[in-house]
Amino acid sequence: MRVPPIALCASILLFATTVAADPPPKASDSTGTISHIKRQTFRSTALASVGYSNRLHVLEIEFINGAIYRYLDVAPNIYRDLMIAPSKAIFYDANIRRKYRSLHVRRRPE
Repeated sequence: MRVPPIALCASILLFATTVAADPPPKASDSTGTISHIKRQTFRSTALASVGYSNRLHVLEIEFINGAIYRYLDVAPNIYRDLMIAPSKAIFYDANIRRKYRSLHVRRRPE
């Protein structure tokens, strides 16, 4: 029996809606963003840890206030330069802050 295209589309839509309605996996915050980027900790006046995904070109920074941001389309040399910078906070302010699109992974605790 051949299923009419409109019925097939309705079935796919019903399945997608059902899957989308399933509870999301546990995330780090209410945005639903889950981090799988391993971060390296260090001493800094503003930054607590930094990680980078070579595959995604994503830089993830955890600040000492607990907030975590993910910066998109960051070249590997920016991550490398950040990691060897004498002051990570100054490097961040001069080269990353407000220069890349960013997403909240986790907001700072209230």
